Amino acid sequence: MEPTISEKPIASAIQLKKILVPVDFSEPSEEALRQAVRFADQFGAAITLLHVMPAPVAAFPEVAAYCDNVEQNLECAEAALQTMAAHPMLKKRRVRTEVRSGLAAHEIVEAAREFDSDLIVIATHGYTGWKHFCIGSTTERVVRTAPCPVFVVREKKRHAIH
Repeated sequence: MEPTISEKPIASAIQLKKILVPVDFSEPSEEALRQAVRFADQFGAAITLLHVMPAPVAAFPEVAAYCDNVEQNLECAEAALQTMAAHPMLKKRRVRTEVRSGLAAHEIVEAAREFDSDLIVIATHGYTGWKHFCIGSTTERVVRTAPCPVFVVREKKRHAIH
């Protein structure tokens, strides 16, 4: 006799041990961090805060890339991540910080692979139309290529009542 659906063994519960949170220090990325903290609380997971700085780009292939204050920008990003990691909502949690340089979507996916992340919690700025077409969507690229599930936190739009 075939087992009925109710008799089949239930798959094991989701386990999240490592959560990757890419941040750009915007309000939407801070909301993504708040959501990640909720997951971390529920599953006892560690959080990795990742900031990706754009890589310097040369105007012409023959000319070396030029970018003012690369070291200073890196130090500022690391300091900002440390400040974020010291926030009271992250107190008594396992938090790691990482600053990388390159294409954001690529670096986020690579970090998720390297850190064996179980979940990426990422914000989207909700751009549509021309702006989305021009700048693309890092979040969209991450969702398409990530090695693990991605939880997307949308920016809340505030609409005025007329």
